[in-house]
Amino acid sequence: MDNENVIKQHIKQKKSENRSQGKSSGLYWWQLSLIGIGSIIGAGFFLGTSLSIKTAGPAILINYLFAGITAFFVFSALAEMTVRDPCPGSFRTYAKKAFGNSLGFVSGWMYWLAGVLIISSESVALATFTKFWFPHVPLWIFTLAYVGLAFGINFLGVKNFGTIESLFAIIKLSTLIIFIVFGALLLTGIISPHAVSLNEHNLSHHFFPSGIKGMWAALIFVFFSFGGIEVIGIAATELKKKEDVPKAGIGMLIALVAVYILSIFFVLYMVSWTKIDASESPFVTAMASFNIPYIDSIFNLIIISAAFSTMVGALFSVTNILISLAEDGAAPQAIAQKNSRGTALKALLLTGLAVTVSLIFSFLLPGKLYEYITTAAGVMLILNWTIILSSQIKLRSQYYQKQASFKMAGYPVTSIVGIAFILVAVSGCFLHPTQRMGVLISIVLILILSTAYWFIYKSSYYFLRKNELK
Repeated sequence: MDNENVIKQHIKQKKSENRSQGKSSGLYWWQLSLIGIGSIIGAGFFLGTSLSIKTAGPAILINYLFAGITAFFVFSALAEMTVRDPCPGSFRTYAKKAFGNSLGFVSGWMYWLAGVLIISSESVALATFTKFWFPHVPLWIFTLAYVGLAFGINFLGVKNFGTIESLFAIIKLSTLIIFIVFGALLLTGIISPHAVSLNEHNLSHHFFPSGIKGMWAALIFVFFSFGGIEVIGIAATELKKKEDVPKAGIGMLIALVAVYILSIFFVLYMVSWTKIDASESPFVTAMASFNIPYIDSIFNLIIISAAFSTMVGALFSVTNILISLAEDGAAPQAIAQKNSRGTALKALLLTGLAVTVSLIFSFLLPGKLYEYITTAAGVMLILNWTIILSSQIKLRSQYYQKQASFKMAGYPVTSIVGIAFILVAVSGCFLHPTQRMGVLISIVLILILSTAYWFIYKSSYYFLRKNELK
């Protein structure tokens, strides 16, 4: 989850590069597509895919098509609103305009909480990757080390996250492409390692080992792989040609779905899905099957660097989201204060406190910690998708009269179908005890936010009324 502020850093850098080359500062559609691809791929895919495969088997490939279609509906809805009514706060602001202050408040804080949970899950994922080399070192030591390093970088007030994140985006995407090419060479017989027999992993057998129920239960993790898709809609106004909005979105999602499906296909081709361990990246498991010196360690190191960049970017983003909430009056204004390095220490410390609490709960539930955290974060993110689609339905009549270069196709059917797909994914969580716990955690957090809104705003109202009477 590299979200709004990290995306803006990418865009700022790319526009600067365009200007230095004597071009218009706007983005080409393919530049926006690449920014989105690099920003969305994270440890949720590199490690969380193991959970999906263990739950659904090879049928997980179908789930990625399902999730990709839904992600496109969300992108289209937000892009339509952004092109017609560009405004700070993006989906939080649209929710506020469509349904009032309450949903704007809840939507923003849901996004922040999802970010906190994702930082926690990324740190656990990083620790899990590192234990590949040091299996006897307790998980919590590596977890705390990575969290401390990420916060240290943010405390320093790193200014150009765009350069750093662009580099790691290239690493993430290149790693998957290299893996796909390697798998294609195996499939075509151009290379044929003697130590591994691939015929026994034929995907034509047992494609649906867990049936529809398994696919349904695994859907939440697949949706999570597309987490952050909504921020590309925010960037739609930065395109050179606004009519290229659908081209950028379609290009990004086709590339994402292709990379996801092809990479997982070759994982399943290289190693039986029954041998994939939920505590280890399926890509590392697949590469460990070959007698290529250090290839699994090299791949693991690349994944660690990519996942760490996602965590640093997510921390940077959720801290800035908290600042945005404070500036909008949805959080104490003191949180928005920054020091001489441009770092909002209070916002960062509050985020750090929340991450610490999340990790403490993770350590108290060591057997299922990653699944609890990942499920809760994924549910929070995709429930925000329903808010985006609902806001678009409500605001369409207001924006329809405005001249704009992009309009969501199939309205209102596509918006309604998108909401239905999201609810199907969330409901699938109740088929599995661990995922069910993640959903319940998310529901409790949303109820707490709703109660907090009522308490804060009602208290403020009664306070103001009391002063008026005096």
